[in-house]
Amino acid sequence: MIGFMKKNKFIDCITFFDNNFMFDIRYKTLESQIDYFVICESKFDHKGHVKGKKFIFKEYFDQNKIKYLYMDKPFPKNTNRWENQAIQRDFILKNLDFANSEDYIFFSDPDEIIKPEILINFELQNKYGIFLLKCFNYKFNLFNPHETPWEGTKVVKKKNLKSIDFMRQKVLAKNLKYSFLRIDKEKNIQLFENAGWHFNNILTYEEISLKLKTFAHDEFSADRFSSLENIKKKIEMKSDLYNRGHNYIEVKLDDSFPKYIVNNRSKFKKFIL
Repeated sequence: MIGFMKKNKFIDCITFFDNNFMFDIRYKTLESQIDYFVICESKFDHKGHVKGKKFIFKEYFDQNKIKYLYMDKPFPKNTNRWENQAIQRDFILKNLDFANSEDYIFFSDPDEIIKPEILINFELQNKYGIFLLKCFNYKFNLFNPHETPWEGTKVVKKKNLKSIDFMRQKVLAKNLKYSFLRIDKEKNIQLFENAGWHFNNILTYEEISLKLKTFAHDEFSADRFSSLENIKKKIEMKSDLYNRGHNYIEVKLDDSFPKYIVNNRSKFKKFIL
């Protein structure tokens, strides 16, 4: 008997800084549906500072599913942090030669995780897809209503993928509100609602501080945002790091969350209210 073979492979792509903790959750949540996880790490942060190799291969990873890319050369000297971010993202595209034209290429930040059941019988009707996620900050069950729905994971077939950075930056839900005359706005987009979770800044105080000092949003590297004192205060207050007046809401950790988190509460108790 010939087994069923899926027509389109699902290829999950991320750029990686240092959060093995979140990748483990991503892997455990999606491993049943994803054919390949592509992890692209740079030796340098987006400001050009050496950070080294941080990704850790765990013994329970299926080595046949993991495609790890390591950029060991410095970013060009004349580029800024946003251009370096784009270079790292599109390094992934240069290394997708194993993918077929009909395969689905998903791109996310590591803390954006789609629901695995969404991928059962998944079919993209438009050129691009956007997964709208529930947003949680600091704790797995600290809900952020101000940035929900969060435009997280994007998907496209390999044959239509020209730039991962373009897909991330320019394929936006708001484009659908523009007139058809605005040919400069990509509108061939399908939205997937309530499609997963954005677990933002579920990190230690020190890790959040490092993130703010090194990622592309340089405006948040100042001490008034990135100091340990400020971060601790904002987490205790359940409020926004960036002084936008956002307050977050504690919710019950129930079956609407990833099973791996729900079934391992003791392991993740530090980040559960």
